[in-house]
Amino acid sequence: LPAGLSQWFPALEVLDVSGTGLAELGAELLALPHLHTLLAKNNRLGGPGSLPKGLGQAALGRSLRVLNLSGNRFLEMPPSLFGLRGLRSLSLGGNRLHSIPPDIQELCSLEFLYLGGNFITSIPPELANLPSLSYLVLCDNKIQSIPPQLAQLHSLRSLSLHNNLLTYLPREILNLVHLEELSLRGNPLVVRFVRDLTYNPPSLLELAGRTIKTRNVAYAPSDLPENLVRYLSLASNCPNPKCGGVYFDSCVRQIKFVDFCGKYRLPLMHYLCSPECSSPCSSASQSSTSQSESDSEDEASVAARRMQKVLLG
Repeated sequence: LPAGLSQWFPALEVLDVSGTGLAELGAELLALPHLHTLLAKNNRLGGPGSLPKGLGQAALGRSLRVLNLSGNRFLEMPPSLFGLRGLRSLSLGGNRLHSIPPDIQELCSLEFLYLGGNFITSIPPELANLPSLSYLVLCDNKIQSIPPQLAQLHSLRSLSLHNNLLTYLPREILNLVHLEELSLRGNPLVVRFVRDLTYNPPSLLELAGRTIKTRNVAYAPSDLPENLVRYLSLASNCPNPKCGGVYFDSCVRQIKFVDFCGKYRLPLMHYLCSPECSSPCSSASQSSTSQSESDSEDEASVAARRMQKVLLG
């Protein structure tokens, strides 16, 4: 960037330097107190010193609202970006990113995040700590699973996950009641699903904990060591309404197809307390399991229909 930029254009609000072959953005940017939109896509940014030091502490760090760095050579998200607390739109598509750092949660004003066309393999749970995020684009990556914490993004309206390696979705995704667009084409879940039938029997500790919880055995914190009281507080209720059991560490992972908006059947992941909840061992358990699965599916179907538009095609 030319020296003296801030002197020539002290009131500059929008700067577009896309496609200019830039390998770094100079310190001149830091002295632009009114700049709210910076477009620097399709350049050669990504090496050491690509972004000016002290970005988050400068006047620019307080004024910048839109930053587009797509089509560059970043191997990781520059740490200096996380100081841009007022940033609302961040685009880093078409780079060489392999991960999303947990520090992404520092961008507390973010509404639009575009990370498509990278090599990202996983989504950190910290991404769910962005209260204003409405548009999340993670298409054309190598993502294999979605953390259930993503359901905490209550402002999310559009989620693009097409062309990844997803084989299932967490059931919690149905809690995204404001979601209007969900793009899933080009994932294995659209044509096939994987079911993991491995099940590790519960330990004696877990069996004892399950007995205490399911039989409502009364106890006071003074009755047990602190670590056991803490362990008992971690019990998860089995989602099978006919079961009433709990589990701690040992559970059965099950993929269940749910009717989605009356058109698609999506494989959603949920966890049961034992194989008896998913594989009938007798006529009685078969009847109970069949009914519970039906009830569970009906409930999930109703929740799924809250989503107004699904982009699978």
